[in-house]
Amino acid sequence: MTVELSRQEARRIAVRAQLLDARRPADLFDVVSRLTFLQYDQTAAVAPSADLVAWSRLGSSYRTSELAEGLTDRTYVELRGMIRPMDDIPLFRAEMAAHSAPDSQFGHPSAQHWVDANDKFRRDVLEILDVDGPVLQSAIPDTAQVPWGSSGWNNNRNVSMMLECLIVRGEVAVADRDGRERLFDLARRVYPDDVVPGEEATRIRSERLLRSLGLARKSDAGEPAVIEGVRGHWRVDPFFLEGEFQGRTALLSPLDRLIFDRKRMTDLFEFDYNLEMYKPAAQRRWGYYALPILSGDRLIGKLDATTDRKQGVLRVDAVHYDEPVAGDVEDAVRHEIRDLARWLHVGLDLPA
Repeated sequence: MTVELSRQEARRIAVRAQLLDARRPADLFDVVSRLTFLQYDQTAAVAPSADLVAWSRLGSSYRTSELAEGLTDRTYVELRGMIRPMDDIPLFRAEMAAHSAPDSQFGHPSAQHWVDANDKFRRDVLEILDVDGPVLQSAIPDTAQVPWGSSGWNNNRNVSMMLECLIVRGEVAVADRDGRERLFDLARRVYPDDVVPGEEATRIRSERLLRSLGLARKSDAGEPAVIEGVRGHWRVDPFFLEGEFQGRTALLSPLDRLIFDRKRMTDLFEFDYNLEMYKPAAQRRWGYYALPILSGDRLIGKLDATTDRKQGVLRVDAVHYDEPVAGDVEDAVRHEIRDLARWLHVGLDLPA
C-alpha cells in the first residue's frame, strides 16, 4: 500500500529523521550513528561544517574536541571525505574488495587502469605505510610511472590520487589528521577485520540511509509513498509514520543533510537557497556562508554571519527572513544566534 503524505507531514518526517526536532539526541555518537556520516569540509567562515551539524543537534554543550578525540581514538573514521562510525566500516569492506578486482571500474572511469599502470608506485606507497605508517601525505614521494591526467586541479596530483584510489580499494585508510593534513596507514591497521557480505551490507546501508533521511526518492528500503503537490514516487521509513511532532528553531550548516539535496529541499520546504561563497560579492543575496534557519517544520530565512577570530566575535551582518515572522519566532532565532556565539566562545555583534 502506498502511503499518502501532505507536504507538512513529509517535512516533519524529514526534520525528525535529521534529529532537528525538539527531542535532542543524547551525544555526538548518537548524532553520527543516526545521520550515518558527517561531511568533512575545511571551510570555517562560521565553524567547520561537521561541527556546525553537531551543534545544530546538540546545542552549546557540544565540544569540538569530541569529534577530534573520536577520530584519534577511532570511534569515528574518515572515509572518502565523510566522518563515519568505525562500527560501520564492515558494511563497506565487501564493496572495497570488489573495487580491487582486476575488472573493477570505480570512481573515475580510468582509475583502475591508472592504478594498474602504476603498480610499482602503488607498491611503493604501501611499503612506506607498512614501515612508517601513519604517514603524512606530504611525506610520500611521487614515483608514478604514468601521471594522473585531468583538466581540473587534480592534474598530475599523483600521490593524492593514488591514496584516494587505494582508499576505494580498501588497501589504505585515513588514520588521523595533523591539523588540516591527513595521516595515512594500511587499512588493515585501521579498520576492524569484520566484513558484512555484499548484499546484506547494501540492504543495511540502504535501511540506515533512509532512517537518517526519513523519506527519499532513491531507496530500496521503507514503504512506497506519494507527497501531495510533489511529483514522483518516494520511499518512507515507517518508523516516522507514528509519533507527534514537536519542532524547535535551529541554524543549519549550508552542507546540512536536511538541505544538501537542493531539489529535495525545494520540493519539501519550498525554500530558495544556494551557497554563495563562490559568487562575486556583488551577486550574493544572503551572504558568503549564510546559514539556513529552521523553525519547526519550515525553513524561514538565512543568517549572514561570520566568525572573526582575531577580534573574537561572531559578526552578524543580516538576518534575511523570507516572509515577516512573529515576535516569538524572531526571539527564538536570536536565542540560537546567542547560543552559537556562546558555543564558539566569542562575543556577539548582533544588529539591534
